[in-house]
Amino acid sequence: MPASRRSDVPGFQVMSVLTRIDQLRAAGRDIVSLTAGEPGSGAPPAVNAAAAEVHSAGTVLNYSPAFGIMPLRRAIAEHYQRWYGCTVEPERVAVTTGSSGAFVLSFLAAFDVGDRVALARPGYPAYRNILSSLGAEVVDLDCGPEVRFQPTVEHLDAEAASRGPLKGLVIASPANPTGTMVDRDQLSALAQWCAENDVQLISDEIYHGITFTHPGVSALEVSDSAVVISSFSKYWGMPGWRLGWTVLPEDLVDPVSRLAGNVALCPPHGSQIAAVQAFTPESLAFAEAQLPHYAEARQLVLDSLETLGWGEAAPADGAFYVYAHMGEHLQRFSDAGTYCTALLEEAGVALVPGTDFDPVNGHHWVRLSLAPGPQAVAEGIRRILQFHGG
Repeated sequence: MPASRRSDVPGFQVMSVLTRIDQLRAAGRDIVSLTAGEPGSGAPPAVNAAAAEVHSAGTVLNYSPAFGIMPLRRAIAEHYQRWYGCTVEPERVAVTTGSSGAFVLSFLAAFDVGDRVALARPGYPAYRNILSSLGAEVVDLDCGPEVRFQPTVEHLDAEAASRGPLKGLVIASPANPTGTMVDRDQLSALAQWCAENDVQLISDEIYHGITFTHPGVSALEVSDSAVVISSFSKYWGMPGWRLGWTVLPEDLVDPVSRLAGNVALCPPHGSQIAAVQAFTPESLAFAEAQLPHYAEARQLVLDSLETLGWGEAAPADGAFYVYAHMGEHLQRFSDAGTYCTALLEEAGVALVPGTDFDPVNGHHWVRLSLAPGPQAVAEGIRRILQFHGG
């Protein structure tokens, strides 16, 4: 039988690149992978120790409540008070199976089939693909360098006037792939527009803590009705633990709770027990100590942009990516996919073509991940320059 129409969404191209990297490494090739946003540090030691204790003590891991264990929900709520000065009731916190689980649940609860949901392009492809699979109409906001790759109220006004009202807006700050951020004034303006137009604001804050120019502003600081989504994957270096969370407005707590109990039953119990230790002073200090490594890697790339022959690059205010135009290499390669394939196969360096993030203009852009750290980034730059000269 044919597959459902909702499954007809593009695959995440970075996963195909990772598969090819595994094949090349299995064949004995030395590959520098600057692809995925996987921090090289791993989890804070206190989290690892707590996980080891869970297993060595023979702790029975059963289902937890659908929204997660209360000690972790309290720790997350206290985190918002400590970082942002926001009072969050633990009952509004839902622990999820990665931020991906939070997106599925919040999109299911907030939007019906046919609802029009806006998001910036370029942007994280899973927003588009999850929304599409759920039957929502994805509304692209073409956000280029002139607006620092972030949506504006003017975008929203123009879209609503030309094609009809919106039901949702998804923003990310810092954003993937660009690393650009929304400042407090812009975030306040977007939140106010959403409130005045009955639009659900969903703020992806997964890269908070990894910033280079100024701290991230949470949507909770400017709105009581926003959905905020985050994760342990980036700042805490725990992508494989599959734990994220969402802070929900009161009217979505019960709908998401009912959905969560049906969709995934609960997030991983053992990961939750260990993750409580992510908020200790020692663990926060460990996570903070990784930032100079990302900053050093970022500077290496920014200082090399001209030599690399790449064109305009997004201002990487946060996260651990540099998103750059191919520049002069369009004379030799037809698009970013061809360029990235050649770099991988011939130079042993893996980047991601921008088509994952922008199906319209991304074929002339590449994303480089800083997450592997300055040594890997320096070696990758060396090989790319050698490839260009060869």
